[in-house]
Amino acid sequence: MLKGKSAIVTGSTSGIGRGIATMLAGESANVMINGFGDRDEIEQLRLELAELSGGSCLYSDADMMQPDQIEAMICESTEKFGAVDIVVNNAGIQFVSPIEEFPADKWDAIIAINMTSAFHTIRHTLSAMKNSGWGRIINIASAHSLVASPYKSAYVAAKHGLVGMTKTVALECAEYGVTVNAISPGYVMTPLVANQIPATAKTRGISEENVINDVMLANQPTKKFVSIEEVADVARFLCSSGANSITGANISIDGGWTAA
Repeated sequence: MLKGKSAIVTGSTSGIGRGIATMLAGESANVMINGFGDRDEIEQLRLELAELSGGSCLYSDADMMQPDQIEAMICESTEKFGAVDIVVNNAGIQFVSPIEEFPADKWDAIIAINMTSAFHTIRHTLSAMKNSGWGRIINIASAHSLVASPYKSAYVAAKHGLVGMTKTVALECAEYGVTVNAISPGYVMTPLVANQIPATAKTRGISEENVINDVMLANQPTKKFVSIEEVADVARFLCSSGANSITGANISIDGGWTAA
């Protein structure tokens, strides 16, 4: 479906980003993966995705807090692939704390990585997409782009902001064949979510089992974690011709969390 197209997926060495990068490679797209982790494991992933795509897979360790590194990653992708047709802004971090105890540096990092990094990737790729008459920008938001939870002030603020930017950019490029959408999953068992469990247990003074059952899944009527594959499947559809008229949308995959 995407043969000849090239994509950047931020935060794609694990979790949702890795699932979306794998999906894109499976659709024959060239993919730039990005993130941190063991170098040997990342190189193995890069080789696997290159084989899967039948094209090319690159890796960038660009720090999503650093605008110059983001720009360099995009320049490398454009130079090696010839174009960047798809951008998936997935990079994210989390920190859980009452706001009066929330460290300022954690606030700054969450806003920078979860929201501002998407501003930089979009501003450096959108003009070329508009000129080519085709592009897909997919911002991975969260159910927390629609509702709030205690102790997550920075994350909730960043995800609400990300969806606001999604809607704005969608309007700016609606006539150019470029769509801009957000996907808002509920809880997906990724490293980011797994790392929240002990922190939330400590903050709330409850067990980790209670965090899973009474905090996380309490809001998802299905009482199941959303799978990475489900999120990747929605991203696949948004890249297809069937989604040509879907832009400025925030698509919930949350087991009914935000239906109430």
